[in-house]
Amino acid sequence: MAFPFPLPMPMRRALDLAAEAAAVGEVPVGAVIARGEEVLATSANMMLGRNDPTAHAEIVAIRRAAEFLGQPRLDGLDLWVTLEPCAMCAGAIAHARIARLYYAAEDPKGGAVAHGPRFFQQPTCHHRPEVYPGIGEAEAGELLRGFFRERR
Repeated sequence: MAFPFPLPMPMRRALDLAAEAAAVGEVPVGAVIARGEEVLATSANMMLGRNDPTAHAEIVAIRRAAEFLGQPRLDGLDLWVTLEPCAMCAGAIAHARIARLYYAAEDPKGGAVAHGPRFFQQPTCHHRPEVYPGIGEAEAGELLRGFFRERR
């Protein structure tokens, strides 16, 4: 389903970051941590560039926001990401106490929010952000499909 009006600025920025990641051979995922319209931290996937399997866009953005704020908790902040977070990223979101998660494309194979373990629905999950899926889904999905089509 297409988002019915212009994308919020943080998702627009996340999509731009995803496109930049694709241009250097990284899986096109971008993430933005914001307080309203104020951007505190951004990242794209950096797994290949850093030789780090944990350098997902969400993880790097969370680390940058925590460093910027000088604290490990990101209470009241929003995470905008172009792909449904995996289990590792969902765990980091919960531990960081992100208030709201906005994501674009669903990930039926690797996602852990609406798919797979449905991390935030588990009784052992101590913090559950508000979740808003599908914002920018068409553009994020096309970026991902195009990226993987070129690699086949």
